[in-house]
Amino acid sequence: MESIDKVKGTFERRVTATDKGQVSVAVIRRLPRYHRYLGDLLRAGRFRISSAELSKLMGVTASQIRQDFNCFGGFGQQGYGYNVKYLHAKIGELLGMSEGYRAVIVGVGNLGKALASTHMFERRGVTVVALFDKDPRIVGTEYNGYKVHNVSELGDFCRRENIHIGVLTVPKESADECASVMGDAGVRGIWNFANMELSAPNPGVVVQNVHMGDSLMTLCFGMKAGGEKGIFDDQV
Repeated sequence: MESIDKVKGTFERRVTATDKGQVSVAVIRRLPRYHRYLGDLLRAGRFRISSAELSKLMGVTASQIRQDFNCFGGFGQQGYGYNVKYLHAKIGELLGMSEGYRAVIVGVGNLGKALASTHMFERRGVTVVALFDKDPRIVGTEYNGYKVHNVSELGDFCRRENIHIGVLTVPKESADECASVMGDAGVRGIWNFANMELSAPNPGVVVQNVHMGDSLMTLCFGMKAGGEKGIFDDQV
């Protein structure tokens, strides 16, 4: 196995000097994909890779890979390439996987249950603590080991349990109110599946709006266009 010590230092020296606000959204969106591919390489027993080799795997130019990593310090050394384990860990740090974020899911319908049933959160360093709903038929029950609380308790619970992330799978008519309650309770991030554009309820709260229907329509557009190269370049 290649020594991580050979490439330590670049990240530590330069990431503190990086103005993260100047990193483009496109670069940030690529970080999870880099992390996923590097994880696959680790599981395959690969511990060193060049930008050219990573380029072939991901369909991103080697130049783009180097530019992206240079936003955060570079990570590699000329003539050596990248230490896969080190790079995987450092990108995980950039993505907040070591922050110990705690989350609640608000809305225990089909989507909320599906999210509560996956290992997606824990694999990314996020701990789901509880579920919330207003339906008296399910409040007080458990689903997949999580207690379902009354949504009227949402604010107090988030304050008491130091919740960082709120996952919204409620009808869009309820999304603004739930987001406002969580923002006032100190929740710092909202993952919104409510099929509407949700704005940050308070300064400092980050909102990620997810529109699965938009993604499906983008897929349909790509098929109608004959799968031409470049249709989905924004994903890489």
